[in-house]
Amino acid sequence: MVSVIFIAPPAAGKGTISKYLVGNFGYTQLSTGDLLRKAAKEDTTFGRNIKQLIDEGFFVSDEIVLKLIERELEKIKGKAFILDGIPRNILQAKHLEKIFEKINVDKYIVINLDILEDTLKKRATGRRLCNDCHLSYNIYFDGFKPKEENVCDTCHNPLLRREDDAEEVFISRYQTYLKNTLPLIHFYQEKGLLYVVDANCTNAEILENVEKIIKGEEND
Repeated sequence: MVSVIFIAPPAAGKGTISKYLVGNFGYTQLSTGDLLRKAAKEDTTFGRNIKQLIDEGFFVSDEIVLKLIERELEKIKGKAFILDGIPRNILQAKHLEKIFEKINVDKYIVINLDILEDTLKKRATGRRLCNDCHLSYNIYFDGFKPKEENVCDTCHNPLLRREDDAEEVFISRYQTYLKNTLPLIHFYQEKGLLYVVDANCTNAEILENVEKIIKGEEND
């Protein structure tokens, strides 16, 4: 099975797709956030340094993140993987290519989730979460709205909005994406590795289209 790199703005649905691929096709998902948290628990100099950076709120360098990715790719050598959270810019992409060459990763594709900004904003700012049962709702989309406004359908607790789902936070994250990540589309397009999926569709349609791509059926 071909490995996958996703290029997607915040709230595009990358997490849902990744979970589907892991559960149905046996992919290994490598999330930079998860890897950093895992490494921070290690009783090693490397782990303690990462923990200190995270605890003090400092930026974790590309060098450290790429080292973690390389280490995990070595562990799962030969297995299909999904990269979550990297690359975020051209520099990371070029370093990643060197890592792939070093450990003989030669079968991968890049999927760009193409989605309207207004849809993204509604997905992010309309998200409401239950702190008790962890169900997620969205006040803007039918089928995802709670039956009673701001109340969980299951446990009837008040629904909360995360601080990072505020509109100003979304705008900042989206502008950062456009500036740093969007050029990756052209980078991978020139290499013939890029596939585009319309992420404005239903979840079922998106998953079907992604599945066709990884199976090599996108032109059938």
